[in-house]
Amino acid sequence: MEEVTFLFTDIESSTGLLERLGADYAGVLLRHRELIEQAIEDADGVVVDCRGDEFFAAFATPRAGIDGAIAAQRAVVREPWPDGTVVRVRMGLHTGRAQRSGDGYVGLAVHHAARIAQTARGGEILVSRETLEGGGGGDAVDLGEHALRGIPRPTRLYRIRGDGLPAEFPPLPGAKPEQAPLRVALADDSVLLREGIAALLEEEGFDVVGQSGTAVELLELVDEELPDVAIVDIRMPPTKTDEGLRAARDIRRRHPETGVLLLSLYLQVEDALELFTGEARGLGYLLKDRVTDVDEFTAAVRRVAAGGTVLDVTIVDELRAGTPSERERAVLALVDA
Repeated sequence: MEEVTFLFTDIESSTGLLERLGADYAGVLLRHRELIEQAIEDADGVVVDCRGDEFFAAFATPRAGIDGAIAAQRAVVREPWPDGTVVRVRMGLHTGRAQRSGDGYVGLAVHHAARIAQTARGGEILVSRETLEGGGGGDAVDLGEHALRGIPRPTRLYRIRGDGLPAEFPPLPGAKPEQAPLRVALADDSVLLREGIAALLEEEGFDVVGQSGTAVELLELVDEELPDVAIVDIRMPPTKTDEGLRAARDIRRRHPETGVLLLSLYLQVEDALELFTGEARGLGYLLKDRVTDVDEFTAAVRRVAAGGTVLDVTIVDELRAGTPSERERAVLALVDA
């Protein structure tokens, strides 16, 4: 799988345009296609598919995708359409991991981008947080979190602003969805332990979206399911050293909204502190013995899902017993918060 920025576009109320323009609609559609395709190619993007008034394109970077969408939108707005015709194109971008399949791509990230485009209004460019932050930010309006059909968790949407782009739009309908069960992915090479944790969590009202026995499988699972929390064994095949730790870093990089709770059979203070270097919110580290205390364990999962920090009490006691470094004091402050 590879990380790609996807762009979907279509003409708002194209059926109405067809009914009004009749045979002249073919020329408008052709010119629209030329403008969109040229903007995509100028931004080093690739047109994956084009059907009717719809475009599906892919870019190597979020910045290229945003630049291509802005150029396309400006070209459509500036075009002198015949007979006072107004052509409004809605656009949506999302950045995520997807699998190449023939001349196209498959994966949740593709559907995510399509749903964002379907949420946009004519003349509007909507992007996900992953695309905006991956593209270095820019002039954008934060529209808050929105539930998109078929996407397992709320998506934070942003409207791209810029010279020559429409600026006024009504509020997007439907903000945050109703409270849903927390979604959890599990990774441990012990099937018995995984099944036991899954049964415990499901009994406590969590939704276990999948299990994996290796770090590679876990990353694929998280890419596809976008869980609220990934519970990961720190030692996983093939070497059973730090595969889980490295997977945790990859999850945090790819999906910063997914919390990570690492489990370890042995106390590994340095590994624990290494995990908390940098952004420590939405992270946790527990000894596996804590799983047997259902209340403590489920509280830790919920805290991590909510963006909190969890550190095993044994490590906390050990740090407080000595003279904590500046980094250790910072971690302890997050745990106490």
